[in-house]
Amino acid sequence: MRKPATATLHRMPITKARINLGQLAKRAHVNKEYFILEKDGIPVIGIMDADELEDYLELRDPNVKTQIRQSNRDVRAGRTRPAEEPLHELVASSAKPLRRRSK
Repeated sequence: MRKPATATLHRMPITKARINLGQLAKRAHVNKEYFILEKDGIPVIGIMDADELEDYLELRDPNVKTQIRQSNRDVRAGRTRPAEEPLHELVASSAKPLRRRSK
């Protein structure tokens, strides 16, 4: 597959993006496409390749470079865990019924 010569920008509702998130992530990473996700027609978030995002953040704030290096060291040392784990924990904890306090 040939990469486009110019940046490709797509806009879509966040609900549609949620259904296709894996595909969007792959397209952003492999094809260097950009996605702006909208809620009620209002742009709220963007998706882009992580390497490009890191480059952008480094340009905005040189201290970010140090944070990125530390993050990469943490990943290599196994001091991180997949994002799915805390998300599953959060969902499980929110599924528990709340106790009512007695008056």
